[in-house]
Amino acid sequence: MTLANVSKVTGLNIGYLSQIENDKASPSLSCLGSIADALDVPAAWFLMDDTPAPVVVRASERPVMATELGRIERVDGGGSRDVTIVQATASPGGRVGAHTHSGDEHHIVLQGRFRMTHGTNEVEVGPGDYVRWDGSIPHEGEVVGDEPASMLIVRIRGRE
Repeated sequence: MTLANVSKVTGLNIGYLSQIENDKASPSLSCLGSIADALDVPAAWFLMDDTPAPVVVRASERPVMATELGRIERVDGGGSRDVTIVQATASPGGRVGAHTHSGDEHHIVLQGRFRMTHGTNEVEVGPGDYVRWDGSIPHEGEVVGDEPASMLIVRIRGRE
């Protein structure tokens, strides 16, 4: 976005914006807020010295657990502040029994087929299908068919 465009949107003088851009003027919080709105970024973005590096969890470094269903990998590495993301992989006939927890649970089938039961509801899903449900209602899942199956499961962290 050009200084002229920012000036139009904010009502601030182009010369003043140029001074801010070249570190020759310090804007008030109100001006900073107007500029942030014009650029569609949070005002705090201007105050950050360093941007934290993204967290990368290599597939080979994921924590893995064996369960009654099969293999559960912590895709997020277990360090995420706000969500838990796991990949569940199981052989034909693999199943996890009825269980509950608080919060919504989101599932996307990556391969194979699952029969998923949630309370009195039962659905069969395959690759690309998405299922969301309330985790406080007893639910269970089972691999159906004769091929291995895998799904990604996302839950709000802290509601386990």
